[in-house]
Amino acid sequence: MATYDAVIVGGGHNGLVAAAYLARAGRRVVVLERLGRTGGAAVSTRLFPGVDARVSAYSYLVSLLPSKIVTDLGLRFAVRKRAVASYSPAVRAGRPTGLLVERDPVRTRESFARFTGSDKEYDSWQRFQGMLGQVAERVFPTLTEPLPTRGELRARVDDPAAWEALFERPIGEAIEAAFEDDLVRGTVLTDALVGTFTHAHDPSLRQNRCFLYHVIGGGTGDWDVPVGGMGALTDALADAARAAGADIRTACEVTGIATDGRTAEVTSTGGTFAARHVLVNAAPHELARLLGEQAPPPSEGSQLKVNMLLRRLPRLRDSAVEPRAAFAGTFHISEGYEELETAYRQADAGRIPSAPPSEIYCHSLTDPSILGPELAREGYHTLTLFGLHAPARLFTADHGTTREQLLRATLDQLDSHLAEPIADCLALDSDGRPCLEAKSPLDVEREIGLPGGNIFHTALDFPYAEGSGEGEGESEREGAAARWGVGTAHANVLLCGSGAARGGGVSGIPGHNAAMAVLGR
Repeated sequence: MATYDAVIVGGGHNGLVAAAYLARAGRRVVVLERLGRTGGAAVSTRLFPGVDARVSAYSYLVSLLPSKIVTDLGLRFAVRKRAVASYSPAVRAGRPTGLLVERDPVRTRESFARFTGSDKEYDSWQRFQGMLGQVAERVFPTLTEPLPTRGELRARVDDPAAWEALFERPIGEAIEAAFEDDLVRGTVLTDALVGTFTHAHDPSLRQNRCFLYHVIGGGTGDWDVPVGGMGALTDALADAARAAGADIRTACEVTGIATDGRTAEVTSTGGTFAARHVLVNAAPHELARLLGEQAPPPSEGSQLKVNMLLRRLPRLRDSAVEPRAAFAGTFHISEGYEELETAYRQADAGRIPSAPPSEIYCHSLTDPSILGPELAREGYHTLTLFGLHAPARLFTADHGTTREQLLRATLDQLDSHLAEPIADCLALDSDGRPCLEAKSPLDVEREIGLPGGNIFHTALDFPYAEGSGEGEGESEREGAAARWGVGTAHANVLLCGSGAARGGGVSGIPGHNAAMAVLGR
């Protein structure tokens, strides 16, 4: 039996971050990965046969990865800013139009005025974004610090109105108070719904937690394009971990974990490993299964992910906006405020939404390096579409048929804003098939082991320790694992994936925090 200081279950980006930190600290570490490659959901692949384009197959943008992790681990990895934040097409008074939000505030103000008829909504937008920016600056640095109490984080935010809007009351109330235009409201709300099946006024505040993680990344809320695709990040992490001495084993599926709280044994298809600590980069549902404990029901995913390769960008019905601008940021489809509510109600009743909401972006406009030279010269582009309100329950009865129906309905909504069908722009692979791939939550569960297809592993939490926030004692936070938000019911088994406190998204934060807990920092 091989003995290590730490066994890491799962070679996704968070597991690799933990391995790199621990190995750099001199710990003997082994990473056990079920698949034949590392990277988990953050990988790039030549998805379409015979086509030289590296697509980010699952995760596709970077917001929550702290520069601290990139610097600490010496990663050779870069991101690029998008010149356009978003474009939301619409039809007003029978005329195709849209709202273009750019990094240039003057041009954005002009777009708001053209779309809404005055400066009022833009001024509200600026105030709202200013509030979010202040919260992001103050909250994001805490994600790589010991977990604050609720009271400590509230004091850090130091803005009672912002705290009430984001942490105490359904986010729909703040959006409705700030904005009057339905499409502007919907554009803001989408950050609360990506990957989370909920609605603006959900009393559980699931939407608020999702919203928070989507708007605080990097202390700015920016969503950046990874140069070389998502796989460039996980390749850099694997290189850093190996260079530090970590042993990474792929095609090695963990089948069980046994622990007495002081030592542990991990059984796998590649043998049995003994360790002082086990760090699990898998969902809490999977951890329970590995421990032989009663697993909670999997937390349901809610998305349709579509990858496309185009011969050219499609022309828009809104001739005032160039396709290169519209698709460079997040292209919002059927994401007006009322449209989002209607789609949620229909999906909650077990029906495919009549106008499925989705958002699209074009990686290759910001980073053409993912395309082969010939494709880049000929004007090819990738498109990534992420559909909302597509809960796993919709697909259980007839998976293939439902996925095809939802895909068709989603592309129909896109086509309604285009001057030519998206199908006419699709490239063909070497077998003559359109370069388009769609994945439901059930596909994600089957391919990369996320229970229920939930991209966050489980329901997101607010980034503070549970409690009233008043007079929390040290007894509530004793132990390194609890202090870092990575603890489980077993003292030497830690969560280092998205199911940990402050997990979710491509961040590396849970991997960093689990490593800090092991190192006693």
